[in-house]
Order: sequence, then structure tokens, then C-alpha cells
Amino acid sequence: MEKIREIIAYKNYFEDFLRKQPKKVQDKIFKILEAIETLERIPTTYLKLIAETDGLYEARIQLGSDIWRVFCFFDKGKLVILLNGFQKKSQKTPKGEIEKAKKLMKAYYESTK
Repeated sequence: MEKIREIIAYKNYFEDFLRKQPKKVQDKIFKILEAIETLERIPTTYLKLIAETDGLYEARIQLGSDIWRVFCFFDKGKLVILLNGFQKKSQKTPKGEIEKAKKLMKAYYESTK
């Protein structure tokens, strides 16, 4: 499949998160990332804009009743930058996780100026 977007991870936050996950979860995460790279229109079941953030998205991973989120954002339109991830244990995404992602996004933009 042809890539429409390129995905890169900012520093090692995503990798650290990924390494802690079981193999089945890692495989599912890669499947979702592949969809984000190759699909013209990404369904919101895979990627959703987080309200009241400046362009922060969450990649949504579900396996059985377990749910994971990986924060990301777009840079230069076609480049997807991966940030931190976590396993979701409550209905709402924890504020602390969103704040951390917003800080990382800001740091990324400052480092690319």
C-alpha cells in the first residue's frame, strides 16, 4: 500500500510506551498506524481530534475490552508526529496525559524552529 503520510516519533516517548505493551497490543498499534499512513480518510475510530487542544489527536487502539491511546499531531500537513501513549482505564482521557502531550507538542515545535 502506498503511504499518504509519514509517521515519526518525537524523542523516545512512543517507543518507551510501545516496549511495555504485550506483542498482541504492539501488533494492533502498528495496524492502526499503518491505516493512518495509508488511508486517504482516517476513520474517527482510529484517529480523533481532542477538543480544546491546538491540533492534538489521539490514535485509538482497542483489543477486546482494553483501550490504549497514543497522542499525535500533524506537522506540515502530511507528517504525523507520535507523542506519549497510555492504557485507558476510565471513560475520559486523563487531563494529565493530555497536558503531557501538549507540552511535548510545544517542545517539538520549539525544536524545529
